[in-house]
Parts: sequence; structure tokens; C-alpha cells
Amino acid sequence: MLGQSAAPWPLVVAVVIFACQMGSGHANEIICRYCGHDHETGALLPPGLELEGTHHYAPDRQVDVTHIKLDVTPNFQAKTVKGTASITATVLATPVEVLRLDAAHLAVSEVRCSSHPVRDFSCSDTDLQIVFAAPVAPGDALTLDIDYEAEPTQGLYFRTADMGYPEGDTHLWTQGEAHEARHWFPCFDYPNERSSTEIICHVPEAMTVLSNGQKLGETGEADGMKAVHWLQKQPHVSYLICLVAGHFAKLEKQHRGIPLGFYAQPSVAEHAANSFADTPAIMAFLEEEIGVPFPWPKYDQVTILDFTAGGMENTTLTTLTNNTVFAAETENLHTSRRLDAHEMAHQWFGDLVTCKDWSHLWLNEGFATYYTHLYEGHSQGHDALLYGLYKDAHGSVLTRNDDKRPIVFNEYTNPMQQFDFRSYPKGGWVLHMLRSQLGEPLYRACIKAYLEKYAYTSVVSDDLRQVLEEHSGRSFDRFFDQWVYSPGAPELKIDYAWDAKHRLAKVSIAQTQKTDNGTRIFELPAVLRFVVGDVTIDHAITIHEQQEDFYVSLPGEPDVVRFDPHFTLLAKVAFKKSDAMLKAQLGQREDMLGRLLAVEALADRKTNESAELLHTTLTTDTFFGVRIAAAESLAKHDSDESLEMLAASWQEQADARVRKAVVEAVSKRYHPTARRVVDDVLAKERNPDIVAVATGALARFSDQQAAAMLLEQLNVSGFRYGQAVAAIKAIESRRDPSLVAELMRVLRLRGSAFTTQGLAQGLRSLGELAAASDESAEVRTYLMEWLNDPRSGVQVAALQGLGALGDPQSRAAVEAFHADADSRVASAAKDASKKLSEIHTPKAPEEVVALRQEVTDLKADNKKLSEKLDAIQKQLESLVPKETPAEDAKE
Repeated sequence: MLGQSAAPWPLVVAVVIFACQMGSGHANEIICRYCGHDHETGALLPPGLELEGTHHYAPDRQVDVTHIKLDVTPNFQAKTVKGTASITATVLATPVEVLRLDAAHLAVSEVRCSSHPVRDFSCSDTDLQIVFAAPVAPGDALTLDIDYEAEPTQGLYFRTADMGYPEGDTHLWTQGEAHEARHWFPCFDYPNERSSTEIICHVPEAMTVLSNGQKLGETGEADGMKAVHWLQKQPHVSYLICLVAGHFAKLEKQHRGIPLGFYAQPSVAEHAANSFADTPAIMAFLEEEIGVPFPWPKYDQVTILDFTAGGMENTTLTTLTNNTVFAAETENLHTSRRLDAHEMAHQWFGDLVTCKDWSHLWLNEGFATYYTHLYEGHSQGHDALLYGLYKDAHGSVLTRNDDKRPIVFNEYTNPMQQFDFRSYPKGGWVLHMLRSQLGEPLYRACIKAYLEKYAYTSVVSDDLRQVLEEHSGRSFDRFFDQWVYSPGAPELKIDYAWDAKHRLAKVSIAQTQKTDNGTRIFELPAVLRFVVGDVTIDHAITIHEQQEDFYVSLPGEPDVVRFDPHFTLLAKVAFKKSDAMLKAQLGQREDMLGRLLAVEALADRKTNESAELLHTTLTTDTFFGVRIAAAESLAKHDSDESLEMLAASWQEQADARVRKAVVEAVSKRYHPTARRVVDDVLAKERNPDIVAVATGALARFSDQQAAAMLLEQLNVSGFRYGQAVAAIKAIESRRDPSLVAELMRVLRLRGSAFTTQGLAQGLRSLGELAAASDESAEVRTYLMEWLNDPRSGVQVAALQGLGALGDPQSRAAVEAFHADADSRVASAAKDASKKLSEIHTPKAPEEVVALRQEVTDLKADNKKLSEKLDAIQKQLESLVPKETPAEDAKE
């Protein structure tokens, strides 16, 4: 059953429009919306919705929305959408005289309701208020037809040739999460309301339209247009409604009769099959693991250009970053497997069952993150599951242990602040600990019951706790208090001693985490493992106190002592061991994580024996992650001998992930051996991503040959110009003004063919490099040409480049963007202006700077207060009856 993914995807060329809904870590991945502004890639998260107040909860509902029908026509030339939103609802407990809907910058021309006449309506920049002729009674049903137009800056995004995108890849897409739906249709834009939905979209005949649910049909229209009709019968929340339109190549398969489609831009169609071979196997695994069949009639995925995140789990139709498509020549350095699994898991966790408000977002994202790890373990082996959890813990969660916010937290000022490590990797770890404590069969039964009980509804964290308790008979109050409702994670200092006389192992455990930020002293069930010869002894303990000693009787002195060998606890552990014990631990073939920890510890043991152990591990260990760690630890030895060991091994590594890690480790050194390896890689390596690593290393060498090699790489075309972009980064780091002219020539010649992220890197690097050159005036003019580019990522990069360039003649142009409608562009403009001022203005004393800032803040506060007072005054004036003029009174 799981082998279906091996079959090839038949290729069908199509021009597509989708209506969708939205919804993780390893290198080269952005999963879901777990990312921020990435200076290296130029990726920009949406600005989100700024909120007033300190605590945020799900809003009250005036009505129960039962159906939303959108009949829309997008205009690709004008970048607008026009249509009618028909909203069917039933009034809840209180009569409704004025109904409020979220509507951001929509131009509403008419509102109709056949059953309850509309007296008037008012549309602001934030909402639509509909006034009924008479209050609508509780229990009454109504359907509102709202005619509107919009030129959205959020929510609906166009990607067309006149915006700098490939001619044949024209499309549009929508994004709902967190509160962007309101920017392209009026709605109740919060996850505690759900309904069935319907979309009719009018597009040119050549286009195909997809949306949530099932396609009902297509109808030809005049002027070369057609209408495509989609219906999503099962209820879902508004942020999961989406529309995408454009030219796509289609791949298709099925699982258990469920149609599976994948759509990619025609310009990358030849590579698309690389990214989605796992989709049928992922669906089969999730159905078996979760115990609930896939809950929707079909599942499509579509890549979109310059997406604001990694993916979005719209119901039955996931939108994905176009960057997830990769060339086969990169071997296993890129994969869409985890992104694919994450977004599909959302079809159950996030779509079928949805968090009631953003403080409980982990119920969406934590589940999707954990089930991605479970699929990784299923498809790549159990060690891959542990490795992913280890990366999440040590690369994300435990590095932020001073963060005072718990997972469930409602004091955010913008919902996008919730899309961070707490909801994703920490939320996933909470589920891993629950699964470890309950055991896999009981955990599965609990999750199945949770989904079945709350299907098509919105949930809070306590709903999950109650199901766990009901089906296990255990109390999870303490568990949720310390992991979900309190911040931080335990930090454990572990010491071991052997009492030879009594044959007792003493293990002392101290909780050393700070507790002044709300973090608790944890209660932790754990396991101590002792390996005595060929015998492995696991001893269960429970940690209650800040400091505790545990004694275990053993048949002899252990060769290996391990804490939490099954990796079931999210904790930062400091456990120093002898060289002999680390060596023995490296020999544990069934304990990948133990070997990984030993390799990392040997980075600080800078002896010849340790180096040899690391070298042996690098060349012989069975798990790629351990070999990568061995390369990194060997590099930290920082000796000529360790460098030669690394240099000798790069070509021996068949796994591209390890080969790349070795080249990265060697490339960090400024040494003749490192240069020899770099030259070898550039001459012999065929994987473009590994060539890009060697290209970056050329920045460390100032000779003319290195410069010539950089320029050679700068002119390599390749998939998405990846090697050229690596050369651009290296040229910037090299700080050689003589390369400015060639860099600008390449950008002028081919910059428009780069991805948005690649072009953005070029503009930033050009500004940085030219700051010390004689060509700053020409560079200034060139950068200013990009300031009005339709792509916000390019605008931001041009502003950053001008700020780095430091040419005062750009100041006026930069200041023109301080009030840009896109807050990301405005912020970049202000940052650039600040840099320009710092370069050309004597630095004021800190007291003066602080005083200026206070004055600026006061002015802003006064302006806001004045606007509020003006609004109140106008409202009061409208409520007070005007006096009858004296002349009229006499008559």
C-alpha cells in the first residue's frame, strides 16, 4: 500500500486557478509559516494584524455563518478582484440590528438581503457594518449578497510578467492565515467560525480554476472567458479559503481512490516530480497512524511564486513555496518530503479540528510538526525520527529557554508572533512526550478519539487534556501546567560516580534552569541506562526535586551510562563523561543518539585519540547525522592533522549531505589545504549546492586566481542561478571594489532572470561592495531603478543596498518610502535613512538621541489621540439633532 509513491507522476500541462486554504527543521527548509524575515533569502513574512489591548481571545459571534459563496472575477492587468460575496447565517442569542463583518479596504457598492431588508451599510478600512431595517430575531436565517471590488495589498497576490515574473508562469494566489481573508472578501475572519464554502471564478478560457472541495463544472462565457465552480461541503474556517490562478503544469496520482494533484509553474515543470513522490505514501501512513481516514474528497498541492512562508494547509488544496521544487542533481540535499508531510498532517490537525484562537495554535502546528517526524521515522528509519527531534530541541527550543512566554499565550500584539518555536517544535515535543508516556497504542487511541469528538469544530488545549484523561485514566493537569501553560524547559546537570565496594552507581541530577521567569521545577519520568559488558540495564526514575541522588545496584562497573536513552524528554542536559566512556558510547551500534552525543563531546577533547575516533566515525558510522556531527567536531579541533583528515574524506562520502558538511568544515579554514580542497571541489564536484559552498569559501582568499574563479561562478546559469548567487555572497564578503563593475554587469544582464531572493541578494551585496568604490554614483542610480519594483522583496533589498552604499544623494528617494503602504518596505526605508544619517551626521550624545526618540514617540501618541478625539467628536455631532433655523421656525 505504501509503495504507491514509486509510480511516476503523469505530466499534464494546464493553466490553473485554485481556491485554497492555508496552514518545519532541516537545512534548506522553511516549513509552514515557521520563519521570519530571512536576510539571506529575502523571504518576507506578511505584516500580520496589529491588535490593541494586552490579552486576546476569540471574539463573540453575532450569527452562525453556515455558507459562504464567492462569485469573483480577477483582473490580472489591474491587479484587482470584483465580485459578490453571499453569506448565509443564522442569528444566535441576541437580536441583530447592525451586523459587523471583517472587510479591509473593500469597496462595497451594494448589500442586499431578501428576507430582512437592509436599511444602510457603512464600509471602513477595517470592517463592513450592515444596518437592518428592523432587528433580526434569534434563530432567523438570512442570506446577504454583497457586491464589492478590491485592489488587495494582502490576502490576494498577483504574479505577472509586468511584475518581473516569467511570462508563462502568470498566476494569482490567496492567503488567509492569520487574518488576510478580509482583504479580498467580507467575512467573519477568525478561527472560531466555520461554514461550507463555494467559489465561482471567471477567468480566461486558457486557465483552469481549482478550489477547496469538489469541482462542480465549467461554463463558457463571452469574450473568451469561462466560469469554474467549486464547492466545499464540509465546514471549515475562513482563513482556509483560498484562490490561486495561473499557468501550471499538473502531476497527478491517487491514494485509495482519493485524487492527488500537484501543480507547478511551467518553468520548473521538468523538476516537479522530484518534490512530490512521497505524497501517496504520506497519506497512507497518516491514515494508519492517526486512525481517521483522510477527511476530504481530494488533495491538491500547488507551488506559488514568492510565497510568504513554506506552505499553507488550505482545505483540500495546499499552497507551497515554489522553492520546494529542486533539481535532481542536488541529490538528497533537498527534499519536499517533510514539507509535504507537515502540510498534509494539517488536513486533520488545523483543518478538520482547528484551534479556537491563536493562543492555542500549537494544536495546529505542534501536531503537524510531530507527525512530520513520525513520517520521517516511518520512511527513513527510527533514527531519522530521533534526529529530527534532536534538531528541534537543540537547534530551536532549548536555545530560547529564557523566553518567558508559555506555549498557550494570549498577550501577543500580532497573531504572527505565535508562529514561532513554541507552537511548532516545542508543541511537537509535547506530543512526543505524551506518546512516550502513554505508549504508542494508547496514544493513538486518544488522538483518534480527540479528532472524532471535535471534528469540524474549534478547540482549546484543555479539550485535548480531557480526552487524554478520559481514555487513559491518568491525570494530566501537572503535565499541561509545566509544559503547555508555563514557559521554559528543564536544564539538568548530571554527575555519575561508581562505588566499587558496594557495586552501586550513583547518579546525581540537579535542575539548574532559572525559575524567576515563570519556569517551574519539573516532575520528570526518566530512564537511566547502564551498559555492563554485553548487558544493558534500564532503570526507571522520577525526578521531583531541584537536586536528587539516585543509586542503582549493578553486577559490575558500567562501560556506558546514559540518561534518557530513548529520548523522551525535552531537556538541556549537561553530563560530562570520561574519554573511555565516550569511546565506549561510540561503539553502541543500536544507540544513534548516544553516538551523536559522544561525537559532540569529543569536539572539546582535542587529543590525537579523539581526532582518530572522530575520523573513524566520519568514515564508518551508519547514520548520516552522526557523520555530519563528526565532521563538525573534527573541524573544531582546528589542527592541521584534523584538517587533513577532513580533506581526505570529502570525496569518499557518497551521501551528499555528509559530503557537503565536510566541504563546509574544510572551507571555514584559511589554510593551503583548505584552498586545495576548494579548488578540487570546483573542478570535480557535480552537485551544484556543494560547488556553491566551495564558491563561498573563495571569499577568504585574496589572490587573483580566486577572483577569476568567483567571476567564473558568477556567470554560471544553472537551476535558479544558485551558483551565481553563491558567488555574489562571496564577492560581497571579499570586499574587493574591483569586482563592482562585473557584479553590476551581471545583474543588469541577468538579474531579471534571477529569483526574487537571488536578485535581492545581488542588490544588497552590490550596495555593500560599492560603498568603498569609485562607482558608488553609478551603483546608486542602478539601485534606485529597483525602488519601485512591484515585488516588495526587491524593494526592501534595494533600500538595504542604498543604506549600505551610504550615498547621501539617495536620501530623498529613500525617505519617500517611509510611509509606504507595505510596512516591510517602510521599515526598510527607515532603517536605510538611519544608516545614511549615521554615516553623514556627527553622532549625537546618547542623551540627545534618547530625548529625540521620546519627542518622536510623543508626537506619534498625540497624533493617534487627536485622531481618536476627532472621531468621537464627529460621532457625537451625528447623534445630536440639528436646531431648526430661526427663519424656518417663523414659517
